[in-house]
Parts: sequence; C-alpha cells; structure tokens
Amino acid sequence: MKLLRWIQTSLSLLALAGATVHAQTFPERPITMIVPFTPGGVSDITARPLAIGMANNLGHNIVIDNRGGAGGAIGMSATAKARPDGYTLMMALPSIITIPISDRISGRASSFQMDQFKPIARLTADPTVLAVRAESKWNTLADFIRDAKAQPGKLTYSSSGIYGTTHVAMEILANAAGLQMIHVPFSGGGQQIQALLAGQVDATMQTPGAIAAHIASGKLRLLTAMSRDRVPSQPDVPTARELGYDGEFYLWTGVFAPVATPDAVVNRLRAAVKEGSVHPAFTQAMATQRTPVQYLDSDDFARFLQADTRRLDAVLTKMGKIE
Repeated sequence: MKLLRWIQTSLSLLALAGATVHAQTFPERPITMIVPFTPGGVSDITARPLAIGMANNLGHNIVIDNRGGAGGAIGMSATAKARPDGYTLMMALPSIITIPISDRISGRASSFQMDQFKPIARLTADPTVLAVRAESKWNTLADFIRDAKAQPGKLTYSSSGIYGTTHVAMEILANAAGLQMIHVPFSGGGQQIQALLAGQVDATMQTPGAIAAHIASGKLRLLTAMSRDRVPSQPDVPTARELGYDGEFYLWTGVFAPVATPDAVVNRLRAAVKEGSVHPAFTQAMATQRTPVQYLDSDDFARFLQADTRRLDAVLTKMGKIE
C-alpha cells in the first residue's frame, strides 16, 4: 500500500511539474479559436479583430476556425471535446446557454453542457433589434405585427438555427405578441442578413453592430429593440417594452476554453484577451460596428453567465418546445 501511495504521489507531482512547465512556455505554436458560426456574424466579426491583439500579446497567431451549423452546437461540441491544453479556444454567443436548455425541454440528448467550458472573458453585450428591408411596407412594429397576425404562418424570418441566439430572440418577441411566423435557419449571421437583403425572408433579429452598414446605407430599417433602454446608436428606435411587448434579449460575445485547461494557462489567456480587448484593431472594429466593448474578466463573466442562465432557462421553459 505504501508503494502504491508513493507511485500515485509521484505521478501527481510529475503531472503538476509538467503542467507548470507547459504554462511557463505556453504558447509554443498558433492557437485555434473556434467560431461556431459561418463568417460575417457577430461572433466572427468580434473574434477576428480580437485575434490581432491577442497574437501581439502571445507572440503566436490566433487562427479563426469557422464551424457553423446546428445553431452553433457543432462548433461548441468540438470545443468541449478538444484537448484542454490552451490551444483551442472558442468565441461563443448566448446559444452556449440556450442549446442545452432547449435540448432538455425537447427531450433530446445534448452534445455539450455549460460545465464543459471555462469562461475566459466577455467582450461585448448588445441587445437584439428587429430589422426589415427598407423597401418593405412595414414602417413600425405595429405594422409588422398587424400583418403577421392577419397572415399567421406566412411571414418569414432568418436565424442562426433552431434555439440559436437570433431564433430565441425572435421567438421571445413572437411569444409576447402572439405571432406565428416561419423560421428559416442558417448557419451564421452573415447568411441571415444576406437572406433578408436578397428578399428570401421578411425579417431578421440581429445586433445593431452586425447590420450597422446596411442601416447606414438605407437598405434595412429597424422596427424595435429587445432591450430595457433604447440603443444609444439608434435612439429613435423604440424598445419592445415601450410598445407593450414584454421581452429582452442581449447577444453577448465571450471567449471560452475546455474546462480542464490548466489554471496557469487560463490566466495567460486571460491576460492576452484583456490586452486584445483594448488593442486598436479591436476597439476600432467595434467602434465601426457601433458595438460598445463591455469587458468582463473570468470571475465576473462566470457570475454573469450564472445569472443569464437562470433568466434564459425561465424564459425558454415558459415558451416550451418551439420549432
């Protein structure tokens, strides 16, 4: 027994020593940041400029790996199963919370759980806004709701996939207003927006930053914001609450690592993300998109996630199974 305990202790010390050496030399090669959506969406346009500042801090490139599909579940599952050595990160959205909840509600086995990830930092937190083409006949939310109620099951909207971030945001509004619409899923934010611009769908729910250029060019029109207060960059757009529809949804972006990633490596990554969040490449990109940086470090982000999980769980449970 003494020999067995000595072997176990020795192995533990060797593992600890190995982890310490790894942390001291980390990173020794480029790091992959999985974006669980196709290019052009919120997580993608946040990850790419952040990667520039992180690479400056770490001395190695951050390679963006877009793995879209299933509302983000494919890329999130891949991150959860990745080797926890610090060389795989993920830029996620609230769908990291909503997908496991929706799987539970629908009686499906989920491909990942929140406890498989370690939060590194939150970068942004934007409310979602309802957009339609500027050439459409809908000038106000009342116009849109009137037509949606007059033609149940006819109006269409794009989203990032069933129970994905923009799907949930639209369903919160639809549930509050008593609407029946057709859900058209895509694998990323860029495709959702292009579908609206091309007339393939009637509406989409996005962040102001993701569609800022199309608002400025006059191609899209905003009807409402799913926030407590009006969006500073769009002060003329009323909130759903103002118009009598109870519902809020904020689309935040955050960096995660597999949960078993060593603390020393996580701390190194935290420092890199924090520096990346104030790097001119990132701050200028967010300013161009009219997206305010709302940084939260690891511990504060973890507390935020706990609160957001409770809120979204209550909302989705009330909504029940949706298609």
